[in-house]
Amino acid sequence: MAEGSEARKEITMKRVVLMINCILLATGATGGPLVIRLYFIHGGSRVWISSFLQAAGFPIILIPLFISYIIRRRSIVDSSKLKIITMKLPLFVASAILGILTGLDNYLYSYGVARLPVSTSTLIVASQLAFTAIFGFFMVKQKFTPYSVNAIVLLTLAAGILALNTKGDRPAGESSKTYMMGFALTIIAAILYGFILPLVELVYKKTKQPITYSLVLEIQVVMCFFASLFCIVGMFINNDLKVISTEGRHFGLGEATYYVILMVSAMVWQINFLGAIGVIFCASSLLSGIVIALMVPVTEVLAIVFYKETFKAEKGVSVVLSIWGFVSYFYGEFKQAREFERNRTIGNELSQKISSVDP
Repeated sequence: MAEGSEARKEITMKRVVLMINCILLATGATGGPLVIRLYFIHGGSRVWISSFLQAAGFPIILIPLFISYIIRRRSIVDSSKLKIITMKLPLFVASAILGILTGLDNYLYSYGVARLPVSTSTLIVASQLAFTAIFGFFMVKQKFTPYSVNAIVLLTLAAGILALNTKGDRPAGESSKTYMMGFALTIIAAILYGFILPLVELVYKKTKQPITYSLVLEIQVVMCFFASLFCIVGMFINNDLKVISTEGRHFGLGEATYYVILMVSAMVWQINFLGAIGVIFCASSLLSGIVIALMVPVTEVLAIVFYKETFKAEKGVSVVLSIWGFVSYFYGEFKQAREFERNRTIGNELSQKISSVDP
């Protein structure tokens, strides 16, 4: 009975952590594209700076890491053997490689957002779900149900339907060639992100260290450090570091607002990143991709409200398909959870009957 109670407490705690990380991911997935687009539409033009900001907020993760260390220090008898950093070299190398890939993905995404309306780029990025599912199937043996397959198909169609008609969606003054380049690179960014999510899950499964949430935070710090380093090299080559002050002085919303947007962008994207790898830790890369796709309708509405973007028929169809896919997935998860609970209850009852019959 005690073991069963402990198991239930552990499951409950993991669900709470999962819920918190889903909220973090939803917040970042919605706010990130809006803040980054705000930078570009009011005079920001540096893609490498925008890419850098998507990973540069990682120092704030040191705060929960320090709190975790204090908690662990108080919970053990011999605290002298407790290490502040628990990550071993193989995991560090894997996290560094993931970070470089993330830096590249950030650049591709920023290039697309600089040239596409938020409502369009967000729907394209939602197509990462299909690639997450495909890579997840081969890399981590992701299991599918009819509901999850239905969700993947619907959410992918929701993103792909944009390609049917892009006329009138191009920002004023932008050439067709530049627009299509942004469209293509955003798709490549979605493919790469769809590869990175299951790759993170694969690292969790293959590492010989026990994966704790504290270790997940360490992984995030290493990944974001190398992603930032990758983008800093790009900024240096492109001479972005020399023009930040000039760009700030000529920013459409004022110099002070310029620096506020840079800081807010770094924080929001860090929240997004923490939520993504946290959901993978608690559940799977597929669920992480689905939460990102779920926030598409919210971002669509906010882009229309704040940036006065057009909302044509194909975008409306995309939003409906996105909501339908999300509902399908979580209905399947709900049924599966109920079935699991029912089977476990039946198993416990049978065990009790067998125990009562035994002499």
